[in-house]
This record gives sequence, structure tokens and C-alpha cells, in this order.
Amino acid sequence: MIRLIMAFAFCISVVGNVEAENVETKSTALKSGVFDPPRMAPDFSLPSSRDNKFTLSEQRGKLLVLGFGFSNCPNVCPMTLANLAQTYKNLGALAEQVQVVYMTVDPERDTPARLREYLANFNSHFVGVTGSADELAAVRQAYGIIAKKEVHKSGGNYEVHHSSYIYLIDRDGLLRALVPFGKSADDIAHDIKVLLQEKTQQAAL
Repeated sequence: MIRLIMAFAFCISVVGNVEAENVETKSTALKSGVFDPPRMAPDFSLPSSRDNKFTLSEQRGKLLVLGFGFSNCPNVCPMTLANLAQTYKNLGALAEQVQVVYMTVDPERDTPARLREYLANFNSHFVGVTGSADELAAVRQAYGIIAKKEVHKSGGNYEVHHSSYIYLIDRDGLLRALVPFGKSADDIAHDIKVLLQEKTQQAAL
């Protein structure tokens, strides 16, 4: 009888350990697409909405959230930026370690001043990046971003169809996650927290 009780207690202990391991694995797994293995994010240095050059490789120590869009975007970009603004709120004090970078696909209209005004509608800490058409095209190619200009038949106005996912770049400058359009602010904040904690753990070793 005593042996049965001991065996039962051992089984409970093992099940408890397995459940704890599963919870830990689940909590540290990214909810977005993962770069496996991680690779260095393509560098760029371009004019920003802060009236200076934004150089990606100089941002070591911060987690970067890199997206592509334009200020005249009717639907996708405002939804993405509003979602990222909510992500910032969800992060609380951790947001100080995160920088959202939004690169325009419409350099004809998106000057640094225009990007600053536009992004302030969502979060004044967001940084907009622009440049010449050729410079931006080179960056898009490096990141696998597609952008195609479509001129309206009436009025001569146009819009730019573009890839709508965003990148999470860790504090060592490595591409870690590809976040699809529509991913919730809670899920994005979860992934950012995982990457920030991961870096903290590495630094403590």
C-alpha cells in the first residue's frame, strides 16, 4: 500500500513537471512567424521624421518594430499603426526599450515633416523614415517588401499597394519575427516581451 501511494505521488510529480514545462514553453514561444535561424537585419541610413538620419545599425540595445506604409493609406496602415500604438500601451514601462520604425513606400508625398505629423496621430515616439525612390526600393528588396503604385483613372491621384507585415528586430540587430497583418496587440506585445526577456537572460550569463 505504501508503495502504491509513493508511486502515485511520483506520477503526480512527473505530470506536474511536464505541465510546468509546457506552460513555460508556451509562454516563451513567439506567436508570429519566426526567423530560424535569426539573421542580421539589412542595414539602412535614411532621413527620418526627427530631422536626422535614422541608421538601423546604430539602434543596438533597442528592440525595433519595422513596418512599411504611407500616410495616404486608406485602411491597412492606420489599422497597423493603431494596433502598434495599443501594443505600446500594453508594454507599459517596457515600451521605453522598443522603437517603432515606419518606412514610407510613397516618397513623393511623405516628407520627414509629413511623416512626423502623421505618426503623431498614433504615438509621438514612432519614427518615420523616407528617402529617394531608389533608396527605398533597395531597402524593400532587401526585406522582401513589395510595393506597387496604382494611379486612379479619374483625378490623377494614386495609392500604393504594399506588403503589410512587420518585422521584429532584436537588440542585437537580428531579424527574429515576421508579424502578419491583423495580429492582435496582445500577441505582438507578448512576442516583444519574450525577445526583451531573452536578451536580459543572455546578458545575465
